[in-house]
Amino acid sequence: MNETLVTLQGRLGSNVSTRVAGDSVVASFRLASTPRRYHRKSESWVDLETQWYTVNAWRSLGENCERSLRRGDPVVVHGRLTASPWTNADGVAMVTFEIEASFVAHDLNRGATMFTRTPRPASESATESQPTTQREPQPTTEPATRPAAASAA
Repeated sequence: MNETLVTLQGRLGSNVSTRVAGDSVVASFRLASTPRRYHRKSESWVDLETQWYTVNAWRSLGENCERSLRRGDPVVVHGRLTASPWTNADGVAMVTFEIEASFVAHDLNRGATMFTRTPRPASESATESQPTTQREPQPTTEPATRPAAASAA
């Protein structure tokens, strides 16, 4: 089966909402993506029509989205795109686009963020608390200062 994978850049149009599906947490939010094009004749940028997507993030990704994202945040989303056709109450054919997210991140072109590692459950950390071999830092072979480049005369 072929799947359509996409990477989208946009802003959250809603706060993240969560629900439980079986044993899994699912976070959902709306993503607004507005394409921009540069018109040489007018020497200006023009916004095209905003495209809206529903993003679903499962399990730990969903939990982290709920903790990290707020309405208006610039994000990058990568995942599987599905299109669901339906008919509204007026009989007009509509299409809803949804993305099952594999990765979600703040768009660092628009600002800075601080990463906080998710704590591991006690059962996982107990198996990893065994001593590990640590490597000693290796000395560098580069000189502390580089000689100035000779200028061509």
